[in-house]
Amino acid sequence: MKTYQYLRSGILEAYLLGSATEKEKEEVEKLLTTDADVLAELNELEASMEDYFLRNAVPPPPGIREAVELRISQTEVKKWEKPPHTYTEPKSTESEERGPSYVHVEVDNTHIRVHKYWRTAFIAIFILSKVFLILGLYYYFKASSQADEIDRLKAQIQQTSPLSRPATP
Repeated sequence: MKTYQYLRSGILEAYLLGSATEKEKEEVEKLLTTDADVLAELNELEASMEDYFLRNAVPPPPGIREAVELRISQTEVKKWEKPPHTYTEPKSTESEERGPSYVHVEVDNTHIRVHKYWRTAFIAIFILSKVFLILGLYYYFKASSQADEIDRLKAQIQQTSPLSRPATP
């Protein structure tokens, strides 16, 4: 009777799906070696779950395999290893609480990736700088030609004005 209740409790399903606690895993593995009914139920449950997952599987979109292989070929992932040295750090409980170790990733890609809004802003700034450069050059040459025109008009006025004529004896 105890085996029947154990089989119906859902621990075997949790064990197969990987959501069982360590204590439950040890208990199931211990029972698998001693009880043939539990082993048979586990095999039957595993076969039915596999059948269910195969029937309800969704194929990936076409071309996804090529995209993944291309991304893998473009990046190289290496596990970061601590360089060897003679000094050893003392063990502390803080280092265990920090979390998982990280994987160092080296990328051979030479392009800088920028958020799409920044890219638009950079393009707009570039175009505006060219417009202001053209306008600045236009007004500089216009002011220069107007200054030349003013000098020419001043010279013409001095030649035609009666005060600027020399007196005759």
